[in-house]
Amino acid sequence: MIRTTVHVSGMVCGMCEAHVNDAIRSAFPVKKVSSSRARGETVIESETSLDHEKLRQVINNTGYVMLFASEEEMTKRSLIRSILGK
Repeated sequence: MIRTTVHVSGMVCGMCEAHVNDAIRSAFPVKKVSSSRARGETVIESETSLDHEKLRQVINNTGYVMLFASEEEMTKRSLIRSILGK
């Protein structure tokens, strides 16, 4: 699983967050997407790496501006390991 964190400029309300989330869901096969206007970022979880240029186009077409993005590979931890801190 890949977590992509995108820094987005211009989101000022909950509807802004929803517009960005909906645009990303429509353009990419994502597992989860969540935007925060307070942090100015959108976090996307997907099975594979996303095309950053296409991501920039999708976000910019909504009227907001993608500043930059970073990716990290997520590792799955079992519930028991999470509870035990292992």
